[in-house]
Amino acid sequence: MGQTETISHHGRTTAYRGTGRDRPGETVLYVHGSSATRDLWRAQHRLERDRPVVSLDLSGHGDSSDVDADPGYTALSAYADDVIAVAEATDARTLVGSSLGGAVVLHTLLERAFTPEAVVLAGTGARMGVLEDLLEWLRTDFERAVEFLHRPDCLFHDADDDLRERSMQAMYETGQAVTSRDFLTCHRFDVRDQLGAVDVPTLAVCGEHDQLTPPWYHEYLAEEIPDADWVTLEGCAHLTMLERPEAFTEAVSGFLADRGL
Repeated sequence: MGQTETISHHGRTTAYRGTGRDRPGETVLYVHGSSATRDLWRAQHRLERDRPVVSLDLSGHGDSSDVDADPGYTALSAYADDVIAVAEATDARTLVGSSLGGAVVLHTLLERAFTPEAVVLAGTGARMGVLEDLLEWLRTDFERAVEFLHRPDCLFHDADDDLRERSMQAMYETGQAVTSRDFLTCHRFDVRDQLGAVDVPTLAVCGEHDQLTPPWYHEYLAEEIPDADWVTLEGCAHLTMLERPEAFTEAVSGFLADRGL
């Protein structure tokens, strides 16, 4: 699935993986969400046939070094630095973000000079408030928080035991401190009054049963971003790329093909 590479920037090291560099299309950079790693996109590395695929570990996740950043704008800015560094190193001109990763993509579009050709926002909202109970459990009872997120129609609608266990293990490996930072960053994220400034073609992808970022979040993105559309994938919840990998990859590929990318 491609070797792990690293790039140094802003005093830290970001790890990423690329596949399909001999493919003809534009390179797509995939950005994971809270507590995840680049492994979230393993199916996209395997299924995508038309363009190169790159996925990274945000700071403090997977093989990337951590950053001293408070939750919220500061963490988003640090994660945006990670994305831009890898995008420039790999000549990626399309960004795909999942949940927190979608917030990072939106932050990059609105706050930085880097302008991709297109973006995909999966399980993302213009505002992503987190339940106060969940924020408290993330701080004081991490095991309870992990169990809560893996109940039906949160991260998954009806995942098999292996997928659910691998997801829980990945969350434990990322750890309580980084996971809590990620979710609190989501909670503080709000760009509802800025979406009109997003000036790149955008696709919002949601899961039919997603209770964390429900379909109407994505409909709102499509209504407020000038050049945007949205699609709902059936039979899945928040992590559409894991529960419905073929349908997710098809949606992204079709969107990019329609844009000539």
